[in-house]
Amino acid sequence: MSVPTAGRHSGDADLQAACAATLVDEWVRGGVEHAVVCPGSRSTPLAVALATHPGIEVHVRLDERSAGFMALGIGLTTGHPAMVVTTSGTAAAELHAAVVEADLSRVPLLACTADRPPELRDVGAPQTIDQARLFGRSVRWFADPGVPDAAARPSWRSFAARALAEATSSPVGPGPVHLNMPFREPLLGDPERGGGVSEGRPGGMPWHAVVSGSLRPTDASVSSLVGSAGFTPGRRGLIVAGAGCGDPTAVLALARALRWPVLAEPRSGVRLDEPGVIGAADAILRSERFAAAHAPELILRLGGRWASKVVNGFLSSAVGEGARLVVVDPFGRWTDPERDATAFVRADPTALCAEVVERVVLPEPSGSGSGPESGNRWWDAWWDAWCEAESTAWSVIGAALGGGDGQVEATASLTEPALAHRLFARLPAEATLVVASSMPIRDVEAFARPRRQPPRVLCNRGANGIDGVVSTALGVALGGRGPVVALVGDLAFLHDVSALVGAEGSGIPLTVVVADNGGGGIFSFLEPASVLDPATFDQLFGTPQGPDVAAVAAGFGWSVDDVAGGSDPGGFEEVLDRRVGSGSPSVIRVRLPDRTENVAVHGRLHAAVVAAVDAGRDAGRDAGRDAVQQGRGS
Repeated sequence: MSVPTAGRHSGDADLQAACAATLVDEWVRGGVEHAVVCPGSRSTPLAVALATHPGIEVHVRLDERSAGFMALGIGLTTGHPAMVVTTSGTAAAELHAAVVEADLSRVPLLACTADRPPELRDVGAPQTIDQARLFGRSVRWFADPGVPDAAARPSWRSFAARALAEATSSPVGPGPVHLNMPFREPLLGDPERGGGVSEGRPGGMPWHAVVSGSLRPTDASVSSLVGSAGFTPGRRGLIVAGAGCGDPTAVLALARALRWPVLAEPRSGVRLDEPGVIGAADAILRSERFAAAHAPELILRLGGRWASKVVNGFLSSAVGEGARLVVVDPFGRWTDPERDATAFVRADPTALCAEVVERVVLPEPSGSGSGPESGNRWWDAWWDAWCEAESTAWSVIGAALGGGDGQVEATASLTEPALAHRLFARLPAEATLVVASSMPIRDVEAFARPRRQPPRVLCNRGANGIDGVVSTALGVALGGRGPVVALVGDLAFLHDVSALVGAEGSGIPLTVVVADNGGGGIFSFLEPASVLDPATFDQLFGTPQGPDVAAVAAGFGWSVDDVAGGSDPGGFEEVLDRRVGSGSPSVIRVRLPDRTENVAVHGRLHAAVVAAVDAGRDAGRDAGRDAVQQGRGS
């Protein structure tokens, strides 16, 4: 006589419900406010516990891949982990891309994958794969606590608190944690009958608190920088500021003290309208004359790298000529693909900047200028040269792309560079701009002019993929830091089209600006475009898509505006202002010149800036006017 499997391995649904409710309560105590849940049977205990807890907001997504990136976006903007919950099988595998990005971008994330119990593994049970350590080395911690049982009740809160601590306070920085949680049928129980939620610490405190050190630089490391390393005014130094560079105020204070210009990548928060801030580095450094005459002796890199090959190539060449490169990272991540770094400093960048400023000793002045704010000290020539090149570059770029300081010249065409330039200039200071990898982030790097109060800029540059950008932006918008605008290409938009499902009518303050050039624009700048015949290039790299972006968005219920860039360039700002202020999800499709013309537009702009920088400020105005006239005639 056969014994039914359910009778032989029947689970305690009430106990499982009590365990799930306890875990959720502990996570809420630790600061988790959002959970992204995907429908599925095996995850029922955890999903129900989340839905019934008053302290957490639940967002339901049909697509696990989109859900993972939405949770990533919440963590990216808030600094606190969101949960993403899936059922077992390939649903769990769909989270891998978001987990990889969370690892490399140091974004806290709790990935909770439900699983079959041990007796149903490796026996052909449906919707069952090997989920143990599914995400490999990409997670800060992996745990499979087994099917909940009464004997483990005293460990439930500790387990939940540790998972949160590992995601937020790991020695190698914040990142994803994978909890693989098996449950037995029956799956729907009553937590009260299962013994209720386990008692927590008094006063709503988390079970464990992790106190992290300040990662202050050592006296020896600071002394070395301002001593033998030569971090002093009078040296030809550059500060390179990227995402995670620290407090912009501290970075600028160091720049002023050393009289070293700051190459400020948009995500750094340092792309401010301040003396010494260089936002046009990608364009300026295309001048071989300027680059050769202004190679640094010392480079201090704070935070992430630029995407620009021009900027990174310039810095690498300087190291090849004998420059010293010091990389500062609070968690000791080895971010040096060119293998150029002379020294790595594991310290908080803000603290390091403050410590170095305190120890900077000014050289003896020469000539008549001797006051601390004098502009004719001998060591100011380096600073002044970079500032003049910056001013010259933006005078050309602004004239060619439709204005500076947010003012638009109606006759300038709305090209891809102009779209990035105007979007950054137009957004309110309280907005967040989420930028896709590939061409959009490069255009924002190259053409977003420094502002007095710029919007916050975020981008999934950990793994540099185009996947999940709209979902990430949805998560950023759910994090609640004002209006959010995403700048994506048409391929990135279609790649993440499942993100549109269920967002219509939600009141999520997200506007997605789609730069529609009919395919993968970045490949037109790469070798295959000049080597392959046009048909083969389009088939393998350009990959124009059949679906109409505006029709797709409208089909999912999103509000849609269609802007024809060339014929109505001035209409974009009006549409943008209206949509950003609406507080609801919308798409602005901007129809742009074809990809071949986009390469030509970039080429004309870069050539005009190089001519202006080489000729000097006065002659540079003529070069800028020539570029504008060529652009209008195209």
